[in-house]
Amino acid sequence: MEKYLDPEKFVPFYESDTALLYRTDAFVALENIREQCADLIFADPPYFLSNGGVTCKSGRMVSVNKGMWDACTDYQQKYEFNRRWLSLCKRVLKPDGTIWISGTLHNIYVIGALLEELGYKIINNIIWQKKNPPPNLACKCFTHSTETILWAKLDNDEPYYFNYQLMKQLNENKQMKDVWSGSLTPQREKIFGKHPTQKPLYLLERIVDAASREGDVILDPFAGSSSTGVAAISKGRRFIGFDLEEPFLKLSAKRLQQAEISRKHKPVNAEKAPK
Repeated sequence: MEKYLDPEKFVPFYESDTALLYRTDAFVALENIREQCADLIFADPPYFLSNGGVTCKSGRMVSVNKGMWDACTDYQQKYEFNRRWLSLCKRVLKPDGTIWISGTLHNIYVIGALLEELGYKIINNIIWQKKNPPPNLACKCFTHSTETILWAKLDNDEPYYFNYQLMKQLNENKQMKDVWSGSLTPQREKIFGKHPTQKPLYLLERIVDAASREGDVILDPFAGSSSTGVAAISKGRRFIGFDLEEPFLKLSAKRLQQAEISRKHKPVNAEKAPK
């Protein structure tokens, strides 16, 4: 795959004809990557949930702490972190490209305000409704069962791409609404290991289908387990991802390699949407 970062400074952790995965800080990579190289950016930034609380997993009480990368001391730190990477994404995104950002109440309102502050225009506010969320152990509020995905473009006159007809076709020939329901990530997508914030493939595949064309470059600055990359490859796109954690990079490499093998053996007519 064509290099978008200086190969003398940035050596891919994983490289193929359709994917580039780097072990690097997202800020450093976004500062050095070629300008206007991404047709679509999907970002699943830290939600800053690691605050010492607990949740329920497989019927057991477990800590919500995911790692230092998900910890935050105050609002100003949260604001500056999100402002910095969103600013850098502006130079990376093509004039007609779009950016998708997932989050919860812990970070999404800061991100929404920053998008407008930094010169983006929000297109949609997608609600991802989880059919099988973990129960609320504290019983002091409603069960958290949704996440928000903001879809935005640069605030310019360039028309962005939206495959309206495919989305309608996938929704029984009715206009697709901005509430998407589905399960949490199934175990079959964790056969090589798991990431604490891993997104299900159906979610990423819908985003890729909706807002990119075959051959487009999909970039994920917080790659994690590279679900974005797996979805991109399965749909005939190219993928660039960044992460710092070696265990997750190794997990990603296995998943990306499997996705490429599956893509090569995929029937030609498998891309057609069901009628």
